[in-house]
Amino acid sequence: MTYHPKSEFMNVMMQRGFLADCTDYQGLDEALSKGVVPAYIGYDATAKSLHVGHLMNIMVLRWLQKCGHKPITLMGGGTTKVGDPSFRADERPLLDDAAIADNIAGMQKVFAQYLTYGDGPKDAIMLNNAEWLDGLNYLSFLRDIGRHFSVNRMLSFESVKSRLDREQSLSFLEFNYMILQAYDFLELNRRYGCLLQMGGSDQWGNIVNGIDLTRRVLDQEIYGMTTPLLTTSDGRKMGKSQGGAIWLNGDMLSPYEFWQFWRNTTDADTGKFLKIFTELPVEECDRLGALEGSEINAAKIILANEVTTLLHGAEAAKAAEATAREVFEKGGVGDDLPTLTLTDDELGDGISIVQLIVKSGLAKSGKEAKRLIAENGARLNDEPLTDAGLMVDSAQLATPIKLSAGKKRHALVQLG
Repeated sequence: MTYHPKSEFMNVMMQRGFLADCTDYQGLDEALSKGVVPAYIGYDATAKSLHVGHLMNIMVLRWLQKCGHKPITLMGGGTTKVGDPSFRADERPLLDDAAIADNIAGMQKVFAQYLTYGDGPKDAIMLNNAEWLDGLNYLSFLRDIGRHFSVNRMLSFESVKSRLDREQSLSFLEFNYMILQAYDFLELNRRYGCLLQMGGSDQWGNIVNGIDLTRRVLDQEIYGMTTPLLTTSDGRKMGKSQGGAIWLNGDMLSPYEFWQFWRNTTDADTGKFLKIFTELPVEECDRLGALEGSEINAAKIILANEVTTLLHGAEAAKAAEATAREVFEKGGVGDDLPTLTLTDDELGDGISIVQLIVKSGLAKSGKEAKRLIAENGARLNDEPLTDAGLMVDSAQLATPIKLSAGKKRHALVQLG
């Protein structure tokens, strides 16, 4: 794309890797250059906390405000009762009003860390679409809004097609979701002058529907923008870990575990994640991301500290780094812990945990290592090790791992 934006916000989006698609680059850029643009992202209240998968779009809202525009966080108190079918294999469990209100209260804590809420022209506002959805009259809604939707077109959207192609049923309730989301954009434009809806690339169809509806009913020029689906360099969806979701609420995932998640970023993702999840200058992100060997670990610590500071505060980040140094660099048991340093060639595509136990001197043979695991005598990072077939790859060795045989024999394994 050769388009060079005039507005600060579009520049940030393009330079830092936030932009996947936009319904009208030039029109949106002009609007952003002329004055304050109110823009929203919607969040269905399906859990008590947001998770790392939401963080990219929370950073988009933060940058929007930093560039002088007005973020709207729209809580889906109404749409959560229906459930977004986009790219899902099954129907979401339906929640009652009390559970939805409880979830919204939990999610609000996170937004307050990233955005400044208030009554000023650039202050963020939090809205709940139950405000206009709960009181809808079904027949009036069908007559006034439903007539603008083509079922043929709705069936052609990738999010719906993928579900139907797998021959998994799509309930009429879920099918209504995209009409309700489109109606949200219309109401936000009518009530708050909202000009832009943003979201992940899986929301493209829903966003386009809202723009079409608002143009037809209100004859308003509004815009849509999506962020790319974020995957790690090994192709996994961002935020999925072996331990489950990486929650943003500190009472669901400790700041230390959150810090450790970012410290374990693979080398190839470090520069990209610095641009998206921190506010360090782009040039500095590129410099840090280009470091190699043991130097890249310093960049990962900066990444972990910066991201943790934004969410949990500088003190929590400092404490997490100190804990990590104690546990991993000293193994939590003093300075003289035996350390096995593997070369890239030795590691290859992965090495078995049994080989690592032997190489680190905790067992004399593979047979002895397997027996140690079978008798529950082996631990990995102080957690019981039960799978003798476990393979360890470079991602897991992004930080040193601690192996233990019994209570008193330990070794660190690191990548040289």
